[in-house]
Amino acid sequence: MLSPSSTQLLLLSSLLLLKAPGPSMSCLLSTETEDFIDWWQHAVFYQIYPRSFKDSNGDGIGDLQGIIAKLPYLAETGITATWLSPIFKSPMVDFGYDISDYMAIQTEYGSMSDLEQLVHEANSLGIKIILDFVPNHSSDQHEWFKKSAAREAGYEDFYVWSDGQLDEEGQRQVPNKWQSVFYGSAWEWHEQRQQYYLHQFTKEQPDLNFRNPAVVQAMDDVLLYWLNKGIAGFRIDAVNHLFESESLSDEPLSGKSDDPLSYDYTEHIHTKDLPEVLDMVQHWRQLLEDYTAKHPTGGTRIMMTEAYAGLRKLADYYEDENGKRGSHLPFNFNFISSVSRESDARDFVYNVEKWLIYMPRGHAANWVMGNHDNPRAATRFGADSVDAMNMLLMTLPGVAVTYNGEELGMQDNLEISWEETVDPPARNAGELDFKKVSRDPARTPFQWSDSKNAGFSSADKTWLPVHANYPELNLESQKLANRSHYKVYKSLIQLRKLPVLRRGRFSIEPLSRAVFAFKRTLKDYNTLVTIINVSDKEQIVNLNDFINRPQQLIVEVAGVDSTYEPGDYSNRNGSQQLLLSPHSGIILREHVIMSAQRRQLVKQIIKSFNVVLVALLMYNLWRHKWTKDIAPHRHQPGVGQCAVGVALDMPSGFGKSANNLLPLRDTESPAESK
Repeated sequence: MLSPSSTQLLLLSSLLLLKAPGPSMSCLLSTETEDFIDWWQHAVFYQIYPRSFKDSNGDGIGDLQGIIAKLPYLAETGITATWLSPIFKSPMVDFGYDISDYMAIQTEYGSMSDLEQLVHEANSLGIKIILDFVPNHSSDQHEWFKKSAAREAGYEDFYVWSDGQLDEEGQRQVPNKWQSVFYGSAWEWHEQRQQYYLHQFTKEQPDLNFRNPAVVQAMDDVLLYWLNKGIAGFRIDAVNHLFESESLSDEPLSGKSDDPLSYDYTEHIHTKDLPEVLDMVQHWRQLLEDYTAKHPTGGTRIMMTEAYAGLRKLADYYEDENGKRGSHLPFNFNFISSVSRESDARDFVYNVEKWLIYMPRGHAANWVMGNHDNPRAATRFGADSVDAMNMLLMTLPGVAVTYNGEELGMQDNLEISWEETVDPPARNAGELDFKKVSRDPARTPFQWSDSKNAGFSSADKTWLPVHANYPELNLESQKLANRSHYKVYKSLIQLRKLPVLRRGRFSIEPLSRAVFAFKRTLKDYNTLVTIINVSDKEQIVNLNDFINRPQQLIVEVAGVDSTYEPGDYSNRNGSQQLLLSPHSGIILREHVIMSAQRRQLVKQIIKSFNVVLVALLMYNLWRHKWTKDIAPHRHQPGVGQCAVGVALDMPSGFGKSANNLLPLRDTESPAESK
């Protein structure tokens, strides 16, 4: 039997647990919570541009062994999936997007054994490898194209060929006025074949003919080849360019340009987003699902698709009107193409909500903050917005896509000269206009340290010049700093493991033209609130209308220039208002007195206490044989009830301190009971 002092201690412990403040959410919740989410549905996909990531052999070009050497960095950061820009054999006219052999590795990047080692070591660290797949076009050096140009049997129609047309003077002309994405006509004359071939990109990148079943089979074989190497999926490049109208009709004018050779000159209704594209995407989805079913130990094999298209069309990539599924993740470029430093809070809210509105139910949202084809986030939004944009990216529902270097706040190298420029569309634009279209500034080498070439390479010259700010802006210095963009980014990845960010409901509002906020809520878990100031002025934020108890918010993540630190109360100065610096963000968690886990613990303790209490009662009744001590009270005049607790050997004052948990007789006072 428990002694009176033990009983008091048990009750006191329960009361203390009821009143004690809860610990940090990060500490309280398990990061291994199992739920319905597949591995890819809440992942951070880290894009590596291999040529610029890490050079292992001193030739000034990044390679596979360089990536292998930096896998521990990815694991330490919390990355669980990375996709590589093309590493296949290529003449490098478009730096890997002109493939001459889909089943071989470009020699300057390494060998097949290097790729196999990369997959093996990445998997051992819990990192999945996604490859860039470029099906729309090959290199003109590919054996397929050479055979097609020679009209070799079985390859005659592997590419899109046309005789062209004759003008009034009998001169041969291109088949139509279609333009290349990279400027100029989309047609090139081939002397050997005596026909024009279509190229929607450079003339060295002829378009494959996906109306030919042999081409479809050849590409299926490519996918299966790499899946058998342990690849977890593919990012499919320029997928909405796969089919063209068989009529080869001219496209209508767009009114966006007066230059007939500019890609903006026409509306591309015959060369983009044709219905057959969805059929092909759905075909590849089935291929991946069939492979996963046969090889389940590798997890779901996925497909991410790149298509700069309208929102309705992108939603169809998830699934069509009949519910047939296609791409796991049709890339969402709203943060790249639809908002900028000039956007206000309403623009951000609109671009978040419209994606979620059009996305079919049951699919994972995705958010792309940057890539190798567009200016970096720190350049588009400003260096002071880096943390805020990463907070936005990481706390929205679904998948986040980070371009290598944006965890550091790397910026575009805008000082690359004409002589140093290698990007094909920039070279096509000429010396006067190359900076308007060049993608080189966003592709400069990763800034690892303040050593030679930012620690990227030991070469005297790198393939693109390193940004001049690398002595101050590099990973090594950010790891050593008390606060840095990298440390903020890493803390955000850790935060994403919480169930409220994995499964929580989402709501977003513009609090003003300058500030927007969104919250993630999940039953039995603390709410998280992300607040972003997109203006160039300090903002005072009142959250009373957005969250029930703003006075109980604690800072979870704050930017490098914030006056707040993790663990601070948002009302640390006694004010219910939050002060946000220009272009800054903050993540707050709702501080509740008791979490779901603690409530459950208290319930168990109280239940156990009640069991012990009943046992004590029964013991005392048995010991005193029920009537021995209570009989005199039972026969007092006017008394209708017996105070069964008066015979218990309870500690002095127990009835008062426990709020009279034991019943008293109708006419008995607490003093008499005692």
